Amino acid sequence: MNSDTRNIHFNGFGACAPAKWVLALCLLAPLCATAQSACESLVGRKIPAGVIGLPTGGAVVQSATVVAAGSSNNVNGEYCLVRGVILPATAAPNIQFEVNLPVNWNRKVLQMGGGGFDGSLVTGLKGEGLQPSADATPLKRGYVTAGSDGGHEGGPGFDGSFGLNDEALLNYGQQSVKKVHDVVVDIVRAHYGRLPRRFYFIGNSQGGHEALDAAARYPKDYDGVVANYPAYNVTMLHLASLNVGNALYNNGGAGWLNAAKTKLLTGAVRTACDPLDGATDGIVSNVEACHAAFTVATVRATLRCAGGADTGDDCLSDAQIDAVDKISSPYRPGFAIAGAEVFPRWALLEGSRFEVSNFGSRRVPANPPTTDDALLYNAGAATTKYIITRNPTFDALTFNPGEWKARVEEAGTIMDVTDIDLTPFRKRGGKIIMTHGTEDDFISPHNSEAYYERHLALQGRKAMDGFVRFYEIPGFSHGFGSFNARYDGLGVLDDWVDKGRAPGTLIAIDENPSAVKRARPMCLFPSWPKYTSVTGGPQNEAASFSCVSPEKAK
Repeated sequence: MNSDTRNIHFNGFGACAPAKWVLALCLLAPLCATAQSACESLVGRKIPAGVIGLPTGGAVVQSATVVAAGSSNNVNGEYCLVRGVILPATAAPNIQFEVNLPVNWNRKVLQMGGGGFDGSLVTGLKGEGLQPSADATPLKRGYVTAGSDGGHEGGPGFDGSFGLNDEALLNYGQQSVKKVHDVVVDIVRAHYGRLPRRFYFIGNSQGGHEALDAAARYPKDYDGVVANYPAYNVTMLHLASLNVGNALYNNGGAGWLNAAKTKLLTGAVRTACDPLDGATDGIVSNVEACHAAFTVATVRATLRCAGGADTGDDCLSDAQIDAVDKISSPYRPGFAIAGAEVFPRWALLEGSRFEVSNFGSRRVPANPPTTDDALLYNAGAATTKYIITRNPTFDALTFNPGEWKARVEEAGTIMDVTDIDLTPFRKRGGKIIMTHGTEDDFISPHNSEAYYERHLALQGRKAMDGFVRFYEIPGFSHGFGSFNARYDGLGVLDDWVDKGRAPGTLIAIDENPSAVKRARPMCLFPSWPKYTSVTGGPQNEAASFSCVSPEKAK
């Protein structure tokens, strides 16, 4: 069989190539299946447990449907939508998955990550990571796309109840990534008759964690990943989040900050720090200068209520300033979790607004907490109750990590990828793009800095530069922000992996609703964009800014 004949069988859905002689041949003999029959033939497909590289009960395709290019609200072109479940090895929930198979496949696969505690199906039908809304989706660009629910169905908010089940917790913490990968490979091979040439993973937050899991734990399976603001160390992150709750709620809520006081504080920070990058534009870019210029001492000197008692929303009491100090200082549980002994400071005094990841609307939280309570406390309490103590009625405010040291360490081996060596991924030629916004109020940007610097120390500068690019984006928070950054991570990653074009400075656009569209350089860490236009160039243009190192900026 020559290569032209192979294309007859394996082009797109298995449908005929458009050449006239091929079409005539297909009319004379049943060599080519229709798009619909090729898609629907996947229904009921059973994938044996032995095909999946981690313990499962196998997998089954439950549905496979052709979505026509002209279908209502379809922006992805014609594709085959496949859904199914990966069965558990024990008494645990199924992993729901979706795989989308485009007619014009580019021989590449993109697996997409979830968010929070997962619990809802990632369809793979939308944009990847932080791609601009005007860009074509990965599926439209010819990628097979895939996603899952992380191994359980969850309720709204931080429903940690899945953590009471060992296999469900393992799936969430690290294993669903690999299990879904292996199922996707089987379905792709069955549908197209050949294996993918490239396999990528992209995700934000928990999905960023999953991206780093893909690279660190399963280096043979992935060619490249993009991890945007990754929650790579859920155990440590959520204990630090619980520490925020302790700062606010201990002593009857004396340290609690309502929305007005939070705005007073963060507004003062931004007034002092916005001009430090050369442009007063609503974005704090020179974070290190801000960290030095606006401290807890500044808060005490400028925002303290007379006498230190809480006298209203135009000042902070001594107890509230102590809470600010605790939140903006490193957190130490007293022992190492996945090799790390400290969680770095939150960006409360560096431009982060704490409006979405807010401090709640009451000074005494419920048990369990609700949306009336601090979002960070919600996350920390859920992990404490369902994953560490496994006692749903446990009062998270009474939690002492030292009393649960063994279980906390065990949880770290399940949910944290902090200390997993990236060397196998590097040696295989894998590439990592990581980003984090300086305004992030849900995962501290300094957390990603710590991950990068930890692996830089292990790899060395030359090796690290060969496979990792880390960008810190001023003004960007947890998927929103003063500068709502968007960039084509998939395109940049694919250029690096497939064409050897290592990325340098990138350009991010601001997708906040505005009459004026802004762009900024995305600088390689630790550089940041300084307004350097000698001609007074427009502050909304990336060309008016230059990436400068902290040393040169002083």
